[in-house]
Amino acid sequence: QVQLVESGGGLVQPGGSLRLSCAAFGNFANINAMGWYHQAPGKERELVARISIDGTTTYADSVKGRFTISRDNAKNTVYLQMNALKPEDTAVYYCEMLIRRTYMSSLLGYWGQGTQVTVSS
Repeated sequence: QVQLVESGGGLVQPGGSLRLSCAAFGNFANINAMGWYHQAPGKERELVARISIDGTTTYADSVKGRFTISRDNAKNTVYLQMNALKPEDTAVYYCEMLIRRTYMSSLLGYWGQGTQVTVSS
């Protein structure tokens, strides 16, 4: 069983910062890519940032220069540092990890439970 546990969401004023964390627990061989998605009410879930196993990062245009994704492989954790937050960043944020349960198995996608980020004055 693999479980992703998120933390760090909350209410922040425009221009403020938040740091999200997502840790993987359970039995698995390794973690490949890690990513953060968000979903606003009435909208589809969309990619915010992604970091590959070699550290290569990808960002949505809307967050470039404001958000930074990073990973700590020793802790099986991915982070999202969000600065200069805007009201349009308000959404539920989900982490995803591509995990190999054994060294012989295929990669499977696992999701966190979601954490609410609200940017409002």
